[in-house]
Amino acid sequence: MFKNDRGRFILISSLIALTSAGHYLTPPSELLWHGIFQRLYYLPVVLGAISFGWRGGVLTALVCGLAYIPHIHIDWAHMHHYAMEQYAEILMFFAVGGVTGLLSDLEKRRREQLQRTAEELGRVYSELQSTFEQVRRADRLSAIGQLAAGLAHEIRNPLASIDGAAEVIEAGASGGVRDETVRIIRKECARLNSLLSSLLDFSRPRPPELRCVDVRQVIESVIELVRHSAGKNVRFEVSTQDSLPALNCDREQLAQVLMNLTLNASQAMPEGGTVRISAERGRGGIVIRVADEGTGIRTEQLEKIFDPFFTTKSSGTGLGLAVVHQIVTHHGGTVAASQNQDRGMTFTVRLPIGPEVQA
Repeated sequence: MFKNDRGRFILISSLIALTSAGHYLTPPSELLWHGIFQRLYYLPVVLGAISFGWRGGVLTALVCGLAYIPHIHIDWAHMHHYAMEQYAEILMFFAVGGVTGLLSDLEKRRREQLQRTAEELGRVYSELQSTFEQVRRADRLSAIGQLAAGLAHEIRNPLASIDGAAEVIEAGASGGVRDETVRIIRKECARLNSLLSSLLDFSRPRPPELRCVDVRQVIESVIELVRHSAGKNVRFEVSTQDSLPALNCDREQLAQVLMNLTLNASQAMPEGGTVRISAERGRGGIVIRVADEGTGIRTEQLEKIFDPFFTTKSSGTGLGLAVVHQIVTHHGGTVAASQNQDRGMTFTVRLPIGPEVQA
């Protein structure tokens, strides 16, 4: 800062000296040049005001006036009227220097205030970033804790069944009891294997392999598979738009999404009912709806149904809807659940026709 002020001081002094030298060395008969030199005094005055505020402007005007007065007294004393105009010009030096300096001071204070505000905003932003990172870290730890708790809960029951079956075999069970015990062990091992497979699908999802897919064909193939595992009283209705465009997505993952949703819908109707699957073109993509006539989900549970290990069924891993949400999100889409007006639930999947697949 000192070097800048010193450089400006030298520049102002040089301008005053050069202008004064021009006055003193120019013959009095050259009135045009004297008028030019007289106006050139405003340059150091304005520069002094801008650089050093109103004090600098007034001081520079004073120096210019002191340098100019001897010239007026020597060369223009015999022209009283013209000499008075020159003295009035010196007063204008003070006016210009003072006003320009005041404006410069106001601008400096405003600039300093803006700089302080920017620094304060930067500090607040840094604190917010730090707080946000802490919240994200806490959220991740909470999610890991919930995942571990859910996994422990799901594993504990099959292990208890296997342990009880092992005790029965150890006690010397034979015949039908032994066969039933072995069946229980195999069933619970299959349950654990299914749980771990679902967990691996959730924790390490396969990147989508995008292809042009006929949505109606995928829906029909999924229903053909689900129909065999659904109850006899469960019916399926499909309605798709005639001009439905092809969808750029992963066919297997789309089938997995529809499989989970239709299975959940059929399992939600133990007494039977109709599962309605529809597909139509929506804004910017395709909308697929799966509606059932089951028992539904309570309002307070709606915001949790896509969380890992959250389930309203007595049996199940609670990972099906979490995997659905994950696949749809990776395709750049959304999935939502809503209660029907009469009974049951409707799951709505919105997928862009040409999605930008997320990493």
